[in-house]
Amino acid sequence: MTAAATGAPAGLDADLAGLADVRAKARAAREAFTSLEGVDQETLDHWVRAMARAGTKAAEELARLAVDETGYGVYEHKIYKNRYNTGFVARWMLDRRAIGVLWVDDDARVTAVGTPMGVIAGIIPVTNPTSTALFKSLAAVKSGNGIVHAPHPRAARCTLRAAEIMAEAAVGAGAPEGLVSCLENPTLPATRELMSRDEIALVLATGGPGMVRAAYSSGKPTIAVGAGNVPAYVGRSVPDPAEAAEMIITSKSFDNGTACVAEQSVVVVEDVAEPFLAAFGERGAYWMNAPQQAALARVLFDERGAMRPASVGRTAVQLAELAGFGVPTATRVLACTLGSVGVDTPLSREILGPVLSVYREPDPAAGLRRCREILALDGEGHTAAVHAADPEEVAPFGSLPAGRIVVNTPALFGGMGYSTDVDPSFQLGTGTWSGSICSDNVTPLHLINIKRIAHEVRPWRTVYDPVEL
Repeated sequence: MTAAATGAPAGLDADLAGLADVRAKARAAREAFTSLEGVDQETLDHWVRAMARAGTKAAEELARLAVDETGYGVYEHKIYKNRYNTGFVARWMLDRRAIGVLWVDDDARVTAVGTPMGVIAGIIPVTNPTSTALFKSLAAVKSGNGIVHAPHPRAARCTLRAAEIMAEAAVGAGAPEGLVSCLENPTLPATRELMSRDEIALVLATGGPGMVRAAYSSGKPTIAVGAGNVPAYVGRSVPDPAEAAEMIITSKSFDNGTACVAEQSVVVVEDVAEPFLAAFGERGAYWMNAPQQAALARVLFDERGAMRPASVGRTAVQLAELAGFGVPTATRVLACTLGSVGVDTPLSREILGPVLSVYREPDPAAGLRRCREILALDGEGHTAAVHAADPEEVAPFGSLPAGRIVVNTPALFGGMGYSTDVDPSFQLGTGTWSGSICSDNVTPLHLINIKRIAHEVRPWRTVYDPVEL
């Protein structure tokens, strides 16, 4: 689109052009949303189905754009992420109602009615740009809302293309122009302006800590996610140590570790440590020595302790090369044995790459304490994985401060709702543990207001009567 098409006069600098784009997109989205008054769920589902099919058709194109533009992740895995949202998640959405009558309780004489919120500001991360834009577009339209996406500047083109595909499919199915759109000049001032606009009813934010803080300070209702320093516990009753090792490595190496729901650390009980760690090595883990660990930490984190963008989403082999040592070409993850957790132990922190720290603990109680310690390092509210068959060994892990505790399944696939029956989503709430309002997997049902139409079921004058307990 030209500057004129977005309402931005030619010759404006990037910030001014971005602000003009924000105003034009927010106004258009609000107008489109207003025109939806009276629309029914069946019509919205028709649009969503068309959008999902278009997104599936474009999954490979979008994956290639994302990898080429950002340099992060694995092309084939980004195809799977795109298709997960336009296939599995979209089908789950289409099986449910989000607007109109949601349920009726005849005994209580209460009817629940879902109503859209308005226009959503969708903040999109650099690590999963196209898949997140696909998910948020589908969720917004399913719930009768408009959405304006704000991409990360390093993922501007691929996010814009994902939004264009969603918008074109929606309009082709009968939706109004402007219902789904994306900022074309994404800057931090533009994103902040979008979040604070009068047209915006809700901010739906996925991104780094700075963007999450900005979202919550926007003055608008916000659902944002926190970091994910995810522990995986391997217990005495683990059904199959080798299968647990495969699940953890597959999860952490998927798309080069760019999913915050994937495992970050492994806590293994001493009784099963030997067979588990042997299988770990056989399945592609490379054990780093102390100098290699120190070199890798310098590659991953800068002097302030922040992750270096250039190290995000790299393969294990590439990370080793950047750190100055070689590993076999079949290496899937870089692994190290640690004895402590904290900011002074960099490899114990969240790493958006195929790196796993391993802790050997004497018993399940010590393993639980270690998992709690790992979550406390910028991971509270997110996810924990437990590999154990004995219910008495699993049960204490329910006390962990995590929104998802997945059992005998990869944290990535279980947490996002594929291999478990939690709601499938591509935005995972982390609750008040991390300063978020939501601990659920976010779905279209989080993007509506629910009215209760309630009839009198007891005489109102009895409010004055005493009640015996």
